[in-house]
Amino acid sequence: MKQQRVYLSGGMEYADGEGASWRQTMQQWLEQELEHSVFNPNVESDKFFASKYPDVDFRKAKVENIALYQEIVRHLVEIDCNEIAEHSDYVICYWDDGAAKGAGTKGELTIAKYFNKPVYLVTTFQLHNIPGWVLGCTTKFFMGFQELKEFLLAQHK
Repeated sequence: MKQQRVYLSGGMEYADGEGASWRQTMQQWLEQELEHSVFNPNVESDKFFASKYPDVDFRKAKVENIALYQEIVRHLVEIDCNEIAEHSDYVICYWDDGAAKGAGTKGELTIAKYFNKPVYLVTTFQLHNIPGWVLGCTTKFFMGFQELKEFLLAQHK
C-alpha cells in the first residue's frame, strides 16, 4: 500500500511561534505511529528561505518592501497549493486564533476541498464561531489532538 502523505494546515503569520510547536509534535506522531509522510509548512518554509532568500527578513519585508514580500508569498502559495493538490492524501488543520486571523489556512482548505482531499479540523472553538467556508471544506471535526489521533489510528492501523 502507498505511504499516506499529510499536509499540516494552520495559522503561521499570526500564530504563536508560527504554529511550529503543534506541527512538530503532530509530525513526530504521524511519522512514528502511522508511518505517514508529512508536509510541515514550517520546515518547508525554512528550507525555501534558506535556499532562495537567505538574507531576507520576511516579516520585515511586508513593511519595508511590499513587492519583494508579494514575490515571496506568491512562491509560498504555489508550493503549498501544489503540495495539497498533487501530493497530499489528506489535511490536518489546527483552527485557532492564528488561523482565524490569517488567510492561508482558508486557502489551503479550499484547495483540499476542490481536490477531494479529506480535511480533519482540530479546534476548541464552538463550531458556530468558525467561518461557514471553513466548515464547508471540513470533512470531520475534533475537539483536541488526542481525539484526532484515536480516529487516525482506527482509520490507518
